[in-house]
Amino acid sequence: MQRIVVLTGAGISQESGLQTFRGADGLWNHERIEDICTPQGFQRDPLRVDRFYNGLRARLPTVHPNAAHLALAELERAGREGRWDGQVTIVTQNIDDLHERAGSRNVIHMHGELLRLRCTACRATPAWRTDCFPDTPCPACGQPTLRPDIVWFGEIPYHMEAISRHLAACDLFVAIGTSGVVYPAAGFVDSVAGHADTMLFNLKIPSGPSAFDQAIAGPATRTVPAWTRDLLEA
Repeated sequence: MQRIVVLTGAGISQESGLQTFRGADGLWNHERIEDICTPQGFQRDPLRVDRFYNGLRARLPTVHPNAAHLALAELERAGREGRWDGQVTIVTQNIDDLHERAGSRNVIHMHGELLRLRCTACRATPAWRTDCFPDTPCPACGQPTLRPDIVWFGEIPYHMEAISRHLAACDLFVAIGTSGVVYPAAGFVDSVAGHADTMLFNLKIPSGPSAFDQAIAGPATRTVPAWTRDLLEA
């Protein structure tokens, strides 16, 4: 059985119409990282942070999974149904739900989820689709101590032990739509050296030496479906 770990970043969601954080017209060009993406920023002005994430959450229903999301979901489904001898685990840096809406089940959100909140009092993580404000009570304990369930700068990404297990067991590591420069995700390709092949799909391939065995340039909506078709037809 082929075991594939797919790391996805902002580039795959950008093709669905979601703004990236770091791009030329990224969200961080309009807000200071220190104000909206740090625990200290939330302490200083929780209303500002809540309003920022409320806006992102309200936008989610207006965008839809694209061909790359759907291709990954189909590859996973083919493995479950026995049409392909393989298994796909998606590790995503994205906080949207596009992988799940496309049909993927094995999705690990290392930076949290926009459609989930976290209570700093009781640690509950309720699913959430509406606005949240500093006085919104936690549905589990009733305290007004909710925050976005997002990994901010200075915080440890989620599920690192599970991610490490999948990386150690995989024989193919694929990165899609991610710059690969932010740790710990930037170290994933090095961690599989010696036991897994590696592939990079990105709009532009960085110049210079690469840690990846193979790099494919172009929009993920074109390159990823072509790759998954080849796997299913092999």
